[in-house]
Amino acid sequence: MESFTKLITIDRASPVPLYFQFAQQLQQLIESGVLPPGTRLSNEIALADQFGLSRPTMRQAMQHLVDKGLLARKRGVGTQVVADRIRRQVELSSLYDDLERDERRPRTKVLTVEPRPADAATAAALRVEEGADVLAVERLRFADDQPIALMRNHLPLGLVELTAETLAEGGLYRLLRRSGVNLHTAEQAIGARGATTAEARLLEENRGATLLTMTRTAYDDAGTPVEYGSHVYRASRYSFEMTVAAR
Repeated sequence: MESFTKLITIDRASPVPLYFQFAQQLQQLIESGVLPPGTRLSNEIALADQFGLSRPTMRQAMQHLVDKGLLARKRGVGTQVVADRIRRQVELSSLYDDLERDERRPRTKVLTVEPRPADAATAAALRVEEGADVLAVERLRFADDQPIALMRNHLPLGLVELTAETLAEGGLYRLLRRSGVNLHTAEQAIGARGATTAEARLLEENRGATLLTMTRTAYDDAGTPVEYGSHVYRASRYSFEMTVAAR
């Protein structure tokens, strides 16, 4: 901590707010690798004393970096530098394949594979009667041994044979393609909300932590819905990216 202290200087004559001076320099230390993922930081009171800042100023600086996904607060552990955030292009692809391509060591824990009655949203997406049986799949996806996503998918019953073993070995879309399902287009919506108690436990986040959400309905080349997904992702470890063009 002594060497870390010497790497940050606060200029009280500068017009730049003190919290931002500290946050910006700490961000540079994180992004340069001086403070690698997993590094634990002193509590805000100790840091405020070390840098001669008020506690509200230090709290604002740390929250700024938490909001940017560079730091994470964990009960009983304190504040830590998080692993590199996973950035994913918004496209019709499998998260497992994307992680594998980026050498992020994907792993899947299968929680559920069973027929269930379709609720209203699932029935509308898959164009089946509400209450009709569909195949429900729920998985916890890991990257570099850290949980990053809780994935819930529903498929028409009889479309493809899925088991916990085959789902643990790879991505759902890969299995669909191997079974002859030609994925063509998808409609999806991205949002955010707080984590429920169960989601926070599975994703190793605090209850109410911000999660990114994505709902997606995928269609085959005949325009038939073949999969409806409702996923949540840790906002501290994950982001969506897209390219837009001027018109």
